[in-house]
Amino acid sequence: MESRLKVLGHPVHPMLVMFPVALLVTAVLFDIVDTVGGPDFLGEVAYWNITVGLVGGLLAAAAGSFDLLAIPTGTRAKRVALLHAGANVAVILLFVAVWAVRLNADSRAAGGSLIAIEVVAVAILGISAWLGGELVDRLGVGVDRDAGLDAPSSLRPTTATQRIGDAR
Repeated sequence: MESRLKVLGHPVHPMLVMFPVALLVTAVLFDIVDTVGGPDFLGEVAYWNITVGLVGGLLAAAAGSFDLLAIPTGTRAKRVALLHAGANVAVILLFVAVWAVRLNADSRAAGGSLIAIEVVAVAILGISAWLGGELVDRLGVGVDRDAGLDAPSSLRPTTATQRIGDAR
């Protein structure tokens, strides 16, 4: 199944996913280091990583929605995609809760309970990332139907695009 939302022939969702994943995981690592005696500024940096990670996560979710809605109902891909989406919603909600607690706090540093929530969220994120890999690598969701070891450039017009150009 080919992705519905592309830029220069490549699906947008996978391009956006790496940023929130990296930012949220790094935020948790910074919070842990800050809590065990690392530099004081790490709590503040972790807070801003969460802030930007949430924005990136919402953008990735919007892009992923295009592909989710295009997957045929009753398929394994649809079930896996719904689990993937649900897990990502849980991750976003958990990090929004952590972010909201830290928003107006005297210190942006996280305590033990907030870090526990972050660790649970990152564990769910790991499961969701595996499900995303299953969708792309195993089930071919978002992969161009002409994909293969000798596939032409993604910038080359496909038959459908050529037909659209010919119709004008």
